[in-house]
Amino acid sequence: MSRLSKTRQLALGLRGVKNFFGKKPLCVSFEITYSCNARCQHCHLGGMIKDEKRASPEKFGLRARELGPVVAQISGGEPLLRKDLKDIIQAIYRPQRPPYIVITTNAALLDEKKYRELREAGVDEFSVSLDYPDERHDKFRGIPGLFRKIENLCLALKGEQDKGITLSCVVHRYNYQELIKLAQKAYEWEVNLNFSTYTWLRTKKKDYLIPPEELPSLEKMIRQIQEFRQAHNTIFTSDYVLKGMVEFFRHQGQPNCQAGVRFLVVNPDAQLSPCGLILKNYSNLRQLQAEFSAHNHCTACFTSIRANSEKPPWVLLKDNLRAI
Repeated sequence: MSRLSKTRQLALGLRGVKNFFGKKPLCVSFEITYSCNARCQHCHLGGMIKDEKRASPEKFGLRARELGPVVAQISGGEPLLRKDLKDIIQAIYRPQRPPYIVITTNAALLDEKKYRELREAGVDEFSVSLDYPDERHDKFRGIPGLFRKIENLCLALKGEQDKGITLSCVVHRYNYQELIKLAQKAYEWEVNLNFSTYTWLRTKKKDYLIPPEELPSLEKMIRQIQEFRQAHNTIFTSDYVLKGMVEFFRHQGQPNCQAGVRFLVVNPDAQLSPCGLILKNYSNLRQLQAEFSAHNHCTACFTSIRANSEKPPWVLLKDNLRAI
């Protein structure tokens, strides 16, 4: 997480308290397009969508004011495919006030020039997907040369104190043995690292779930990650989330989902969905919470937006103080 002024830290903290008790989202993901230039093996998206109905930057800005999240993720699809991405950022950005703006990207279209342009527009952090510590990432994401492109971007910024880049790894059966190598790579590149949990909701592929007989190996790997985090402080993922990941794989589910309350999605047309895996077309937060959240019994994910939004208040406070 990038460094924040004391004024911004206070504003974000106060917004978090207000939203937590007021049943407004802590995090909103603005999925500004479903088009994507990757074909990731764990995702249902990929390819260009013709005639997609897309809201204007001004409409996204109005949604941000209406929902008032602490964190605004700009995602997709691949958000850098939108030519008006800078305008969207500027419409959401509020100087010294919430939200904290994160772009979630595969980074195929992100170079140093684009990075600096979007940072200037108001981006606090780039969440860059990385699944393997080498060229296996290219095959997994369907983009040749992607691993080296990410490496070159990180190394080009090496030495800067406020890079605002976090590598984001989706943990699944075929890469969990690589987690410590990913942590070492992030440390070498002087960027942060966050782990999220694979969900079968996107593709219905349950073979990516870590089976019970391999959970002791996952737990051993997580202990290594915790030791690495204690030594280097470059891993964002908390013990609460790491423990929840193991339990998710153990039970193939996580109860008490707070979609629509702690987090939600703004669709490309600016309508609302409870999450990126259950797409709806609600016109406002009250309708979403009444018609979906009040009857939600889904357990099928423990994605990063959910895991980090659903922490108990004392965990939220501790983790965010550590991050900033």
